[in-house]
Amino acid sequence: MLLRVNLIRIARSPSRFFNPLPLQSKLGSLRMATAGYTTSSHPSRKLLFRQLFEKESSTYTYLLADVSHPEKPALLIDPVDKTVERDLNLVKELGLKLIYAMNTHVHADHVTGTGLIKSKVPGVKSIISKASQSKADLLIEAGDKIYIGDLFLEVRSTPGHTLGCVTYVTGDGPDQPQPRMAFTGDALLIRGCGRTDFQGGSSHELYKSVHSQIFTLPKDTSIYPAHDYKGFTVSTVGEEMLYNPRLTKDEEGFKKIMENLNLAYPKMIDVAVPANMVCGLQDLSSKPAEAVSN
Repeated sequence: MLLRVNLIRIARSPSRFFNPLPLQSKLGSLRMATAGYTTSSHPSRKLLFRQLFEKESSTYTYLLADVSHPEKPALLIDPVDKTVERDLNLVKELGLKLIYAMNTHVHADHVTGTGLIKSKVPGVKSIISKASQSKADLLIEAGDKIYIGDLFLEVRSTPGHTLGCVTYVTGDGPDQPQPRMAFTGDALLIRGCGRTDFQGGSSHELYKSVHSQIFTLPKDTSIYPAHDYKGFTVSTVGEEMLYNPRLTKDEEGFKKIMENLNLAYPKMIDVAVPANMVCGLQDLSSKPAEAVSN
């Protein structure tokens, strides 16, 4: 068998490939109210894209699917427990097959919807970074590729806001949607970034992560963060390199800004973090899957 716990390892490449579809099928934006749906879509014949919004925590959830594939496989990035029903209704209406529910990091301002989704949709796998030290069905690392049909997301490690933050970037190549899209979690926000004063945060690591893993992407790459508090929905790498008031500074200037934010203690952190360490549920019986070698 070439598939094992939904993971294909190619011996000549360090990357890992997550693809749950049968061998014959693969080896063969608008901001919205809590109950609403977006109507925007990425300009690609293959990719269906929706940006969804949860207003209490100002969290964006992203739905991506390969609609050119017979099974229309789909994934959700950063789902929120309070909007799971909305998200699953949209998946059903669009005739998609949800296969992954994934997080960019262990959130402190809301409870993830991944565990709840798993309980409602048999076969869905939860995903989070191995570095987060939390539970999920699949623990991913830098260089991994997560497939939905013929499309994939590349995993980039972007710690600094938390120890386990990752950025998911749409694939590069003639058969992948262009321009590329980066789902940056809290590492890079539109004209801002995530705080670095808890959950193993580090302003040095965050500065390095953004400049080496995100700002090295093509300048027309779209930036889709996990949150926005000012009404923005999308930016680009080029815009943030020019106009981000924190990350356009040198590292010492950035550190001084982060040290003097004087932010309040997150009101949900004592509830959200313990829950999100176990996929948003109080108990997960299954052991998470890690890398396997052929």
